[in-house]
Amino acid sequence: MRRLLFSLCLCASVAKTQPAIDWTRAKAEAVEHFSALLRIDTSNPPGNETAAAKYLEGVLEREGIASKLLAMEPSRANLVARLSGNGSKRPILIMGHTDVVGVQREKWTVDPFAALRKDGYIYGRGSLDDKDNLAACLMTMLLLKRAGVKLDRDVIFAAEAGEEGNSAVGINFLVERHWKEIEAEYCLAEGGAGVSRDGQARYVTVSTTEKVPRGTRLVAHGTAGHGSRPRPDNAVIRIAQAVAKVGAWTPPMRLSDTTRAYFERLAAISGPADAYRYNHISDPEKSPAIDRYFAEREGGHHSMLRTSISPTIIQAGFRSNVIPSEAEAYLDVRALPDEDMEKFRAELRRVIGDSSVEVLAATRGGRPASPPSRLDTEMFRALEVVGRRVYPGAITLPTMLTGATDMAQLRARGVQAYGMGSVVEERDRDSGGGAHGDDERVSQVWFEKLVEFLYYAVVEVSASR
Repeated sequence: MRRLLFSLCLCASVAKTQPAIDWTRAKAEAVEHFSALLRIDTSNPPGNETAAAKYLEGVLEREGIASKLLAMEPSRANLVARLSGNGSKRPILIMGHTDVVGVQREKWTVDPFAALRKDGYIYGRGSLDDKDNLAACLMTMLLLKRAGVKLDRDVIFAAEAGEEGNSAVGINFLVERHWKEIEAEYCLAEGGAGVSRDGQARYVTVSTTEKVPRGTRLVAHGTAGHGSRPRPDNAVIRIAQAVAKVGAWTPPMRLSDTTRAYFERLAAISGPADAYRYNHISDPEKSPAIDRYFAEREGGHHSMLRTSISPTIIQAGFRSNVIPSEAEAYLDVRALPDEDMEKFRAELRRVIGDSSVEVLAATRGGRPASPPSRLDTEMFRALEVVGRRVYPGAITLPTMLTGATDMAQLRARGVQAYGMGSVVEERDRDSGGGAHGDDERVSQVWFEKLVEFLYYAVVEVSASR
């Protein structure tokens, strides 16, 4: 309680000593920059992120903020800009990626690159992933510069390419070749969100860790032959049986510091039935029934608690009358950060129970497994305090992201990284229009609040007191 009161007083004192922001004007400008970025088609592949980087470069240059374009490939540039502090604290990095996933235009009811505003929403590919964060980062730099905020630490803005499929040209390139340009104590990037009900934010999530993609191949072997003579070692049957066994197996549930805090805090704002489940996850007598409930009704929570497996591709055969000698299946494995994958694949072999089916790592490299960011840092406490101010009545939930972001590479280098994002109305969560979905869209009000949230979070840990 003493720490909380101190943090609240500290936040209030910082706010009083900083120049006031005309948020009506700032939010209108943020929407214009956001819309301009949405209109730039940076679908990956091929990316063409340099077009977005040059837009950002032009805006920053007009404000007197120097930036650099750093590129492995000319069409896929990253942008890095810096506002210098007095050096008494290590830098903070604010980051967004400029690329977006592709679209099936015939599935959209609007032009995915028109930044259409309708019924309080802004539509466009990247509106939730990740050009909302990108525009918020840009506005934070502009507002800090215009207000003349005196900084104890440098504030670095990185607009990175390739997050949606080829990190080699983006964060990997920056970490491996330009680390000094982005080295920081803290990073704020994508990976969080929030949930509102009837226009009132209930909670805001800040991701402090994330699962790790560890794709796995199953390869079944048999004897090739004529389709008119069935064989007991048919590779297609073997792969089908293997996938069925994997699908019926549920890896064990494990809580971490992040997920334990997440469910404890979520229980505090939930109804009695939900609160009971969230408070008894680790109870050995009650957890099996709770886990079944999550599997059926709360898939995100079910995945958050374990290394998850989703069979996504099966490939076999080349002619209708030929029994193939080999068949393959791909498993989308999302591992908990501390999962021992050699032991996990050994357990998969035991579950399948067929020596003719190989269990292999599908890819090498990729995002590294990295330790969770801590909950006891100045940055996380600032996010909690600022969250209460920007989203009155809402609580902050640390969370494990079931997807993956480029914060993994930063956490592996010792950066305390925290994911943020726009609040989503509860009724919209499962109704389409989300990240990577058709008609992707964000509430204009909640996008504007994200800009405010990021700005004040950066001020709280960076401004001279």
